Amino acid sequence: MYENKKILILGAARSGIAVAKLLANKNNDIILSDIHDIKSEDQKALEDLGIKIIITDKQCDLIDSSFDLVIKNPAIMSTSDIVKKIESLNIRCENEIEVAYHFLPENVTIIGVTGSNGKTTTTTIIYELLKRLGKSVVLGGNIGYPLSSIIANVKQNDILLLEISDHQLCDIHDFKTNISVLTNVCPTHLDYHGTYEHYKMTKKKIFNLHTSNDLAILNQANADSLELSKDILSKKVYFNDFENYYDNNYIYLHGEKYLDVTNIRLQGTHNYENILAALLVVEQFGLDKDIIVDFLKTFGGVEHRLEYVANKNGVEYYNDSKSTNPTATITALKTFTKPIHLILGGLDRNQDFNELNDYMNYVKEIYAIGGVTDQVTDYASNLNIPCEKCYNLATAMEKIHQNAQSGEVVLLSPGSSSQDQYVKFEDRGDEFKNIVEKI
Repeated sequence: MYENKKILILGAARSGIAVAKLLANKNNDIILSDIHDIKSEDQKALEDLGIKIIITDKQCDLIDSSFDLVIKNPAIMSTSDIVKKIESLNIRCENEIEVAYHFLPENVTIIGVTGSNGKTTTTTIIYELLKRLGKSVVLGGNIGYPLSSIIANVKQNDILLLEISDHQLCDIHDFKTNISVLTNVCPTHLDYHGTYEHYKMTKKKIFNLHTSNDLAILNQANADSLELSKDILSKKVYFNDFENYYDNNYIYLHGEKYLDVTNIRLQGTHNYENILAALLVVEQFGLDKDIIVDFLKTFGGVEHRLEYVANKNGVEYYNDSKSTNPTATITALKTFTKPIHLILGGLDRNQDFNELNDYMNYVKEIYAIGGVTDQVTDYASNLNIPCEKCYNLATAMEKIHQNAQSGEVVLLSPGSSSQDQYVKFEDRGDEFKNIVEKI
């Protein structure tokens, strides 16, 4: 299927380089293109494999009918001129995960986790519990490494655990999981998808080619997840229903008290939901309550996801830079009952901050940053909450250092993408933590 082909790979990020190496030495004519220069060591390794590299900001001009296959970086929008040209020439377009899927050994159980929020934490919990249960599990996808780069690590009868973003769900055809988790769905990445409906239909692809022999784990409390999954053929199991749920004291599994929440280090109801989803996956391979309790007693969460950073002079600092939509910020706001200094804003993706209204009771002051600084300022004014126009994180932290008092919380939960000022949300979170460290 991937031999004797002329292939254009668009994007030389980790996934593009990994899939290029995977397809080399199969008598393929491969061109790898990016708009930015590639590291010299990567370029040499690729050229040694016979891969031609073209750096250009006019990638559309490279595409012609001579190509058998285009492998597209997930960041390239489906509405772009590049995609339109690929479609007009009727060239098959795939992504890196789709290609790598065809190189997996037999009898691998594939678990795919997606959702607007919570997918990384849920994936991490699943991985750590499966490892502690002694299962042979390989982690990849949107967390860790591209699937193409870890194919050699996957053996027959292994478990392959993949976090899969909405971008990665575009351009899949044959790829399917055995178990799919959809943590939730809410409006986000609308600048990429154009409409919320398109975003939802993309998320639905996590159930691609499912039959009644495959398992779908769904959030009963999330109406949009239920709506988009109503006609899938999977066997459905739910959390946040009458059997698998949580209250102030316990997590319940199949109607029975299973975990005392005092044994769980992670704070917040959203994390109880992530734990529930993870347990419903792990139980397919066998549960050991002692192992689960031991892990959850010490697991402090994933970096940049409501991450506790420090207590400085009685002020608690939390890094929730992964909050790239208002729904994620709601989750963070629900966690605290102390006065909050909230850093809000980033890239304008038509997000509606009014979604936060019912959860702003503990917010003492807002610090507006990024391209939506003016929108955030207007939003705060409508709620009669004091707001500082800061435009960037460094200025916000200067203002907070002057204003925050002992017993209060400083929360970076921007409800917005970081890509107006940062390459990725991790960079925003790292800057926040570096500033806190110096206080």
